[in-house]
Amino acid sequence: MRKRQWLILALILISFAIAVYFYPWMPARMASHWNIHGDVDGYMPKALGLFLMPCISLVLFGLFLIIPRIDPLRENIKKFRDYFDMFIAVMILFLFYLYLLTILWNLGTRFNMGQMLMPAFGLLIYYCGILMQNAKRNWFIGIRTPWTISSEEVWEKTHLLGGRLFKIAGVLAFLGVFIPDYALYFVLVPVLGFSVFLFVYSYVKYRAIV
Repeated sequence: MRKRQWLILALILISFAIAVYFYPWMPARMASHWNIHGDVDGYMPKALGLFLMPCISLVLFGLFLIIPRIDPLRENIKKFRDYFDMFIAVMILFLFYLYLLTILWNLGTRFNMGQMLMPAFGLLIYYCGILMQNAKRNWFIGIRTPWTISSEEVWEKTHLLGGRLFKIAGVLAFLGVFIPDYALYFVLVPVLGFSVFLFVYSYVKYRAIV
């Protein structure tokens, strides 16, 4: 593995260590899910609440390592591998941040979960935009519609526009910090809206060249 990948693995192992360390201080049922207004609406046993996120991070990390090896267009992934590796780091850091917020909440610290997540969502979505603009045609990473996969030209045009739109979505996510009761709408609406638009856009561009 590369040096950056070892650092990511170390962060995941730290999350497991945090789970073991804080186990005696956690309530028997941990708050584990918050609604769109930042109120707790889900709980789980503390063993699951403490170890689920580290396990998810480990599985995702393994999946991300496998993707470049099994993609039929893996030679294209090599062309933007540094950007993809950075995406892995950003994603695992996002999950680690969410995990720490969950630990703090269950230790008694109170805050609006949606509001606290907005900067992390903003950075993650913004970096997705950077990744899109540099991604080459492949089967796993990027805007994968039948038309982007079928045409190099459609892939490039769709991802160039998609990168710009997701950067805008990342900036919009930060606005949720100032309107905490509706914070998650600043993530969901732009991301879903831009995703649907790009799906249609890739079809229109494909039809224009065939």
